[in-house]
Amino acid sequence: MATIRVITDSAADLPLDIATRLNIAIVPLTVRFGDEEFVDGRDLTPHEFWAKCKASSELPETAAPSPGAFQEAYLKAKAEGADGVVVVSLSAELSATHQSATLAAQAVADQIPVQVVDSRAVTMAEGMIAIDLAERAAAGASMDELVARGAELAGKVGVCGTIDTLEHLIKGGRLKGAKAIFGSMLSIKPLLELKDGLVAEAGRARTRTKAFASLVAAAKAAGPIERIAVTHGEAPDVDVIVAMLKEIPTVHELIVGDMGSTVGTHGGPGIVGLAWIRS
Repeated sequence: MATIRVITDSAADLPLDIATRLNIAIVPLTVRFGDEEFVDGRDLTPHEFWAKCKASSELPETAAPSPGAFQEAYLKAKAEGADGVVVVSLSAELSATHQSATLAAQAVADQIPVQVVDSRAVTMAEGMIAIDLAERAAAGASMDELVARGAELAGKVGVCGTIDTLEHLIKGGRLKGAKAIFGSMLSIKPLLELKDGLVAEAGRARTRTKAFASLVAAAKAAGPIERIAVTHGEAPDVDVIVAMLKEIPTVHELIVGDMGSTVGTHGGPGIVGLAWIRS
């Protein structure tokens, strides 16, 4: 029976304990604060990232992994006994990460077969696809079966979130002048969602609690849920939405984890994201 290794990127916000347990390798993106560049999750923990965000007057920048970084991961998987690799990548609509993974797969084609699945998602929607495939790989699923399953799940994911502060949108030039000041005075909480692989505005809420209620309502409306996860940027009130989610039945246990730089860069501290996979 062939041994298939699952690999993803750090935009998946996959908790380290889960990645370790399921032997999922993570290829990191990079984060740049001015002239300083850090490897996401390796040089910069989520806590350190958020501390730097709060101290910086400008938004950090993120960059996709190089094809060489993926190639290194593929060959490492081969050296560790893998007969093939399935990669779950950040949405190709959001980043060049998918392209880098694909170029690297072509470069090692004569050494190990690699297939790249576009999650069409980000944060734990991407991460939960990787979890599902890794569990199936451990149970003996073939590469073709895993790729087909990955494509199926990419059509069943949902992602939404809310931003605690307009500060990062203002820093990024998304809101300017009176509109930004007016929004801050009213404590408007923007709602975001993932549509067709891209992040889009989904409305606004007047309070944080109402924003959480809107996220939970979106998950409920999606139908029967197989997997669900919350990621956040050091949000002190994350337990509030976790408690709300207890009323949604799921096949697998809720995952709560840290949001890293890829989404966090644009959302700012206090961002809360909800991701799910429909049954």
